[in-house]
Amino acid sequence: MEIKPFSKKQYEALTWWCKESRYSEKTAIICDGAVRSGKTFCMSLSFIFWMFYRFNNSSFAICGKTIRSARRNIITPMVDTLRGLGFTVDEKLSHNLLTIAYRGRVNRVYIFGGKDESSASLIQGITLSGVLFDEVALMPRSFVEQALARCSVDGSRFWFNCNPEYPAHWFYRNWIKNADKKNALYLHFTMRDNPSLSKEVIKRYETLYSGSFYERFILGRWVAVSGAVYPFMKDSSFVSRPDGPFERFAVSVDYGTVNPASFGLWALKDEVWYRIDEVYFDSRKEGYQRTDEEHYKALLELIGNRKADKITVDPSAASFIETIRRHGKLDVIPAVNDVLNGIRLTGTALKEGRIKICDNCVDSIREFSLYRWNENGMDMPIKENDHAMDDIRYFVATILNDSDDFMVLAARR
Repeated sequence: MEIKPFSKKQYEALTWWCKESRYSEKTAIICDGAVRSGKTFCMSLSFIFWMFYRFNNSSFAICGKTIRSARRNIITPMVDTLRGLGFTVDEKLSHNLLTIAYRGRVNRVYIFGGKDESSASLIQGITLSGVLFDEVALMPRSFVEQALARCSVDGSRFWFNCNPEYPAHWFYRNWIKNADKKNALYLHFTMRDNPSLSKEVIKRYETLYSGSFYERFILGRWVAVSGAVYPFMKDSSFVSRPDGPFERFAVSVDYGTVNPASFGLWALKDEVWYRIDEVYFDSRKEGYQRTDEEHYKALLELIGNRKADKITVDPSAASFIETIRRHGKLDVIPAVNDVLNGIRLTGTALKEGRIKICDNCVDSIREFSLYRWNENGMDMPIKENDHAMDDIRYFVATILNDSDDFMVLAARR
């Protein structure tokens, strides 16, 4: 991996712990700001260099929202670079452990995922000399505080990076707003702080987001979301249904009995997935509720004589998933249901033209115009007019994301 010259801010993140640095007495570093600003790469290198400057035969932790994301964002690029610099790295995947050696010194790095409140128990009992949190704003406070409590060795330090979230977020209020009280160095990054990005690449990233997400991921601001969830979806955003032939088909399902059920039929043509048809059943309007078998019949009618590769269904709809499996005709998988990340992925897929909504999908079009953020200071949409929105999100997060390696979060380093 070729390392470009560092910017001034990247260099500060790389060297803040050195004796010659004016920040050498700080016990933590926080790097936040825009996507693709280079903060993650320079921080991970700095973490390893500091580790070997200060310690030998000690244990450390690198934490991501999941172990998979920690490997993707931190471990894989870091290991390649370290080996190129003369470090020896032995990775034990089954133990989520890196043993790193350099000039007679050896240290251990454990990899943890902090996806929910239960994750705090995973890191209990270990003694650490330092911890790095990648995308700390996506982790629960209980996990982060448990990891910090593990750092009981003299000279241990904390390393945080993240992209901005909403301004009432616990990490923003407790750490960023109180960086001086925490004796932490706070560095705010923009894409201009990454000299490896060309003007063309920066411009392309600037077109991926709009509204509050633009302010967060491009300008690097901690702002609340407001207004329409997909404000760029105007009347001109919807397309005529293309003529076949299509290469693949898939279906996404938001299941409902009392609430509406939404099924979307997707067809792939020339690397674009089109939502070519849909079924939307509102039991309140119709005056009766469908059984799982009746929903299954509607699913088959939507697919027709086509061969659908995958059916992804709201993971809470266990009975309907079992109904589909019991019939043995369709390959069904529970959907990935991370709401905020799914909305980010869906917005990017729509803006990049990776998915397109056909103008015969009238219920999707109606919901796009009505789907709005709950302006209560938290990042959650209003739970109304969201059934087609949910099934579209399931498709992107589960099928598009998996089949095309559409990992937007990887671009947020």
